[in-house]
Amino acid sequence: MIQKAEPITGCATQPVMRANRTRIHRRKVLWHWAPLALAFTFVLVPDLCAASDSGQSSFTVKFVSADAVYLDGGSNAGLAEGQKLLIKRKGVEDAVVAQVEIESVASASAVGKILSGGAMISPGDVARLSPEELEKLARAASVAEAVKYPQVITFTQDDPLDQELRENIPKPALPEVNRMRGRMGFDFGFMQSQGGFTSSLYGVTMRIDASRLAGSYWNLRGYYRGYRHSSGGNSQTPMLVDLVNRTYHLSLTYDNPNSRWVAGAGRLLLPWASSLDTLDGFYIGRRYGKATAGVFGGSTPDPTSWNYNPSRQMAGGFVNFEGGSYDSFRFTSTSGIALTRINWNPDRQFGLFQNGIFYKRYLSIYSDVQVDLLSASSEVGGLSSAVDSSQGPGKRDLKLSRSYFTVRLQPFRALSFDVSEIYFRNIPTFDEHLLGTGMLDKYLFQGLSGGFRLELPYRFGIYSTVGRSSRSGDAKHSWDYLAGVTNSDVLRTGIRVDLRYSKFDSSFGGGTYRSLMLSRDLGDRLQFDVQVGQQDYLSTWTNEQNRACFVNGNLNWFLGSRYYVGVGMTFYSGTDQNYRQSFVTLGYRFDTQKRSRE
Repeated sequence: MIQKAEPITGCATQPVMRANRTRIHRRKVLWHWAPLALAFTFVLVPDLCAASDSGQSSFTVKFVSADAVYLDGGSNAGLAEGQKLLIKRKGVEDAVVAQVEIESVASASAVGKILSGGAMISPGDVARLSPEELEKLARAASVAEAVKYPQVITFTQDDPLDQELRENIPKPALPEVNRMRGRMGFDFGFMQSQGGFTSSLYGVTMRIDASRLAGSYWNLRGYYRGYRHSSGGNSQTPMLVDLVNRTYHLSLTYDNPNSRWVAGAGRLLLPWASSLDTLDGFYIGRRYGKATAGVFGGSTPDPTSWNYNPSRQMAGGFVNFEGGSYDSFRFTSTSGIALTRINWNPDRQFGLFQNGIFYKRYLSIYSDVQVDLLSASSEVGGLSSAVDSSQGPGKRDLKLSRSYFTVRLQPFRALSFDVSEIYFRNIPTFDEHLLGTGMLDKYLFQGLSGGFRLELPYRFGIYSTVGRSSRSGDAKHSWDYLAGVTNSDVLRTGIRVDLRYSKFDSSFGGGTYRSLMLSRDLGDRLQFDVQVGQQDYLSTWTNEQNRACFVNGNLNWFLGSRYYVGVGMTFYSGTDQNYRQSFVTLGYRFDTQKRSRE
């Protein structure tokens, strides 16, 4: 038998062969992984170092609302909820105008609640972290530097089992989900009027901002203040404070980004047609891409509305188109039809057209037009009464009811111009007692007018509007003007002042008024505001002179983070009214998110 020869495997030969194979394998591994190591060294490492230094200490204010500011930085820039920032004028390092606290943070933006000085914030101001926040960040950075972490390598694809497990882990709710903040108080006071009439007052005041109620997309926002008189009875004529209180807005709205439906109810403005003024009612709409179509209905309760009548009912439909971006050009266009009734008797049938074009903060063009469907018999004495539009077989025509067109130009943050053309066909029914408060300034200039606003050094500002009133039937045109001066820090006391004077001669009457407004925030604990005014008003349809002087003041004292006490008073001395009104408010402040953090 021939046996197969076995290879010679000496003791010295096997270790040499193993060593050669090991060296060859190491060379192959080094050849394959060297490029990745170099890429990590020259590309990823600098990015990681830059990311560690990406925290910012200053941010720019992009937009300002009633009680919040929007910043151009978010969590990527180091912002977090609860941080406090100081708002400063751009280019003036020492001019601190307000303080805000971060409430909601996204990756590239943040929203902050205004703690003080909200009236002074303007887009373009700089928000800087307070010294306390900078110290906290420095301590956190030193602790993080001391902690060493091993390098972690992850795969581009997840393990299905691990991914399913992570998806089932409970996650914390978004900050805005089911958050409620605001204040609520009870008012107690009295009113003493001419002739010895005395009445005790009691009421409720409320301000609320509740978002994503119970995890849904319903939001409740607005404010309310109302009084009730005791058994002493109600005054026949509404008091000044009562009229101002009726201008409140309190609405429950639905806005789901994953749904095409939108809705709202309460005392509100139709978001796509603010020219309809305030409605006590509802709206419901549906989105179709960039368009929204819907219906609305309700009453007209706002005494500052041109066609104010609490017994008027309104219903109609609308279509809105919008597009663009707040960072560049943006446009919106709304068309609709509506009809009104007074105590369910025919009043108006009209169409509305509202359009706007905007470019950042530099340019805005706005137009608002309403046309009535009228019969020939509804023209009486040169003025139009839309009551007969549905009565009788006569021919119907479209008549221009109101027109408002304005162009606003703001080439610099401190300077803005505006040119407006205003026309109203019918005589207004707003409450003229509100003229001195400045809430009716938009109606004083019928015809062509122009104005400007300029911010000066030392926190001064001036503004003015001049117009030439043009009415049908006028023997000659009249010049109307309004001028005012503001200062946000009088003699470095922190007191803000607004002094204005107006002379007007419009279709509803003429006269003059003067007013002075003072306000001050004494830290985070004490706030006060005072308004003093005098008006001399002659109504064209009553031919009665109405001269009045008034003083209106409020003081709020915050006790800790939960409670506050408010004191208010009003003195009014006029031709048709003389009274004194005062109240005390005991209130409670709440914020569910702060409570959960505590």
